[in-house]
Amino acid sequence: MKLTGAEIICECLVEQGVDTVFGYPGGAALNTYDALYKYSDRINHVLTAHEQGASHAADGYARSTGRTGVVITTSGPGATNIVTGLATANIDSIPIVAITGNVNRDQLGRDSFQEVDIVNIVKPITKLSRLITKIEDLAPAIREAFLVANSGRKGPVLIDVPKDITAMTAEYVPSVPWKPETFYIKNPDSIERVQKLIKESKRPMIYAGGGILSGNAIEEFRTFAETIDAPVCCSLMGLGCIPADHPLCVGNIGMHGGYETGMITAECDLIIACGARFSDRVAGDRKRFGEQAKIVQLEIDRTEINKNVLVDEYVLGDVKASLTALLEGLEQQKHEGWLRKIEFWKNSFDCSQEPESPYPQPHEILYAINDIKADDDIIATDVGQHQMWVAQFSRIEKERTLLTSGGMGTMGFGMGAAIGAQVSHPDKRVFLVTGDGSFHMNLNELVTLSSYNLPIVVVIMNNTVLGMVRQWQKLFYGSRFSQTDPHRKTDFVKLAGAFGVVGMRITKPEEIVPVLKKAYELKAPVVVDCRISPDINVLPMIPPGKTVNEIVTEM
Repeated sequence: MKLTGAEIICECLVEQGVDTVFGYPGGAALNTYDALYKYSDRINHVLTAHEQGASHAADGYARSTGRTGVVITTSGPGATNIVTGLATANIDSIPIVAITGNVNRDQLGRDSFQEVDIVNIVKPITKLSRLITKIEDLAPAIREAFLVANSGRKGPVLIDVPKDITAMTAEYVPSVPWKPETFYIKNPDSIERVQKLIKESKRPMIYAGGGILSGNAIEEFRTFAETIDAPVCCSLMGLGCIPADHPLCVGNIGMHGGYETGMITAECDLIIACGARFSDRVAGDRKRFGEQAKIVQLEIDRTEINKNVLVDEYVLGDVKASLTALLEGLEQQKHEGWLRKIEFWKNSFDCSQEPESPYPQPHEILYAINDIKADDDIIATDVGQHQMWVAQFSRIEKERTLLTSGGMGTMGFGMGAAIGAQVSHPDKRVFLVTGDGSFHMNLNELVTLSSYNLPIVVVIMNNTVLGMVRQWQKLFYGSRFSQTDPHRKTDFVKLAGAFGVVGMRITKPEEIVPVLKKAYELKAPVVVDCRISPDINVLPMIPPGKTVNEIVTEM
């Protein structure tokens, strides 16, 4: 059947099972948006306040569902405004397909109005970026985009479509979605060697990363952890791969991880990294990280092997397949003495601070949220101190219920991610835990919450400062607080009201539970301004480039 390029885009999206897209219209995308109008009974379009918010919403959709997020924008600034969102998705291996409009083909390269070479701009931060020059290539390119986004190590793909392509007509032949290639284990001979290391280990640990969730290997991973009876220390991206109340779950690992995770890393005799990349926030001193232990890496991306930390063995393949292969031939292990020692470390350091402070404390706020929310409700965060407090104190019981920017550390990510999660899970509730600094980045998206009546509870840890940077200035720069005490006078309660959102405030500890309960029970968009101390810090902290031996437990 003959269709316009714009209609082909919509047909391909339906073909791929896409039910929701996020975006913002503009001149070069007018034909596409006209087609979306016709397809509105099959494709739900969510209009955000800014294209960056749309890209983060597509990301949040993907993280919370395991499906591919889609963002559609116009050319020029519409396209460049999603660059941060694509970079965020890229480093965290999140599948997104971005479809951007561009000027007519005869206007390319002429500095035409709202023209930009977005394909080359995003090449370093996408798995594939492609300019469509023939309408016959459009459907195959979109199908390839979804395939590439979901094959191997997942990530974002961008397809740039000139306006005249979307207006032309061509024959469209329906197709079933192309299945991602099966990523078999590339070095199967390593399985027996890794099994031998596991059997010989007396003090094993598992370093769990986001690859477990990305690879849909939750069941295999938990069986593996229980079989080898090893404590599980999670990266930010790995939180949720094992329930927080599981006896083997230790919690977040790294710079602001628990004291116990640092001690486990320093005293174990075997580290098994599952879908994790030994980032600098985990392996501060790359040469000394786990130097006393044998290190094994289960990884789908060959470039990650020995990139940050040298390993003794690795299994190159899909983590689900790798775990399944390792389990074959492994008998039940027992490490009761090792686990008892870890319990002792868990009780050796109290992260709460300022017991006599009149301010609400972050851990009190997060404990209240734990008690109020359901286990399958979703928490999104921005980046900063609040993000680390969530990693330390939030009870993440189920996979895909924590959405956070791990590798890029994108302030302003949380609002869009929360929108994407709430749109895709109307039966669940979403909390956005943010800081006043991060919230200021994308507060314009409150209009999206209001317009679509999304019942997101926005909890602002408002210390009136740029807390994490200020903490570093306190610790490493002699308390010279350069541009981290901005003295902004934003009244978040009044601001919320201006957007048509309910605003509430917490100023005393006794207000935490009743205010948060009321916010949750309203089932409407709510902003809660939580006034916390500007001097409270995220502790413990392993300084950059250091090990647990240099851990900071007080400031």
